[in-house]
Amino acid sequence: MSVFTHVSVGTNDVEQSRGFYDAVLAPLGLKRLFDAETMSVWGVDRPAIMVTKPANGGEATHANGGTIGLVAPSRAAVDAFHAAALGNGGTCDGPPGLRAFAPNAYGAYVRDSVGNKFCAYCYAPE
Repeated sequence: MSVFTHVSVGTNDVEQSRGFYDAVLAPLGLKRLFDAETMSVWGVDRPAIMVTKPANGGEATHANGGTIGLVAPSRAAVDAFHAAALGNGGTCDGPPGLRAFAPNAYGAYVRDSVGNKFCAYCYAPE
């Protein structure tokens, strides 16, 4: 059971973010659930990730040291998540591969155009 209802990150360009997150979240089984003028929401059957212009009208920025970790159903999904990010304007912050901190931890890290950092992990053995 998750302790979160959803996670929100900021954007300065809602349209660009929609394309980026549509591509990056699809390999993880998430789809865009709805849009509003200043935001969009992705999930499976309820909101999980919200990308929005800041409500205070300021510029969106990232949290240095913060990472949002997402579950991937397979190592191939981690690879697809990473490739989709790079193909849609994101940057690599750690290529797909095994991580030493846990058995079978296979993950990848990316940043969106604002600098929000996401990772996807699969803990299943290959």
